[in-house]
Amino acid sequence: MDSDIDMEYIELASQGISTENVSRCELLGKLMEDRLYAHQALQDSTIVVKDSEINNMMEERIAYMLSQIGSMEKMLKFYNKKSEEDFRSFFFDVLKQNKLSTEMRNKVVEEVEITPEEVRTFFKKIPKEDLPTFGAEMEVSQIVFEPKISQEEKQKVIDKLNEIRNDVLNNGASFKTKAVIFTQDRASASTGGFYKMNRKTQFVKEFKEVAFSLNEGEISKPFETEFGYHIILVEKIRGQEVDLRHILLTPKVSDEALKEAKEKAQLVRQRIMDGELSFADALPGVCLMKKKPELMGEFC
Repeated sequence: MDSDIDMEYIELASQGISTENVSRCELLGKLMEDRLYAHQALQDSTIVVKDSEINNMMEERIAYMLSQIGSMEKMLKFYNKKSEEDFRSFFFDVLKQNKLSTEMRNKVVEEVEITPEEVRTFFKKIPKEDLPTFGAEMEVSQIVFEPKISQEEKQKVIDKLNEIRNDVLNNGASFKTKAVIFTQDRASASTGGFYKMNRKTQFVKEFKEVAFSLNEGEISKPFETEFGYHIILVEKIRGQEVDLRHILLTPKVSDEALKEAKEKAQLVRQRIMDGELSFADALPGVCLMKKKPELMGEFC
């Protein structure tokens, strides 16, 4: 179906694969081939694809698509589905079929051995005008100076989250509406901060620990992850699966902190250019402590 090809375009894009030069005809051929592999995989008792694995994959893909399309309503309209449940059921089948196809394809080719001579023979048969062009490659190293976020900025975010939490708990405000307005998690903003997750879902450890420590209807206090500060509302617990909403706020980096980080980077660069330090010596932390302890105060 046309919708299958549309879905394949989005699936490729979600994996970072360019679809600029991929025609619908080529994707149709790929889909037909995938159907054959998936059908054969179902006949092969050695190939097992767990539903939990597909569910984790589905949550990641839906989060990506929501960030691209904008809202669940637009996505349902795009795929001509009546409800989110219908869409998830349809998408689950698509992903499972893709996974079965991949596993079957891998099994077919896993014992195939190709010699260097076969590669050379194949290469020489390709017309020169069809040969791919490879750009120059290089290896780089970098030194990163991250601007420090002040405790004052962090406290502003914590205070704001506490204000939102108190408004929901004490004044009956809608957590969903608050999430739409305030959350800085673009993937879930349009759905009011909604996520469905289990213990295997790929969320950061701190987030999962808080989510699974709450009871239904409970709202967490602000807590920190690598993305910023969150509060979580648990809406429903189904065994090992949790329906939740969250609000993410990220402290801002001050202009002063940005200026300080830039000045440190410029200072390090100048000392490397002057031959005072090698690039490796200038790395903040362990290397600098071992080789240039007298400069620790300037870079760390």
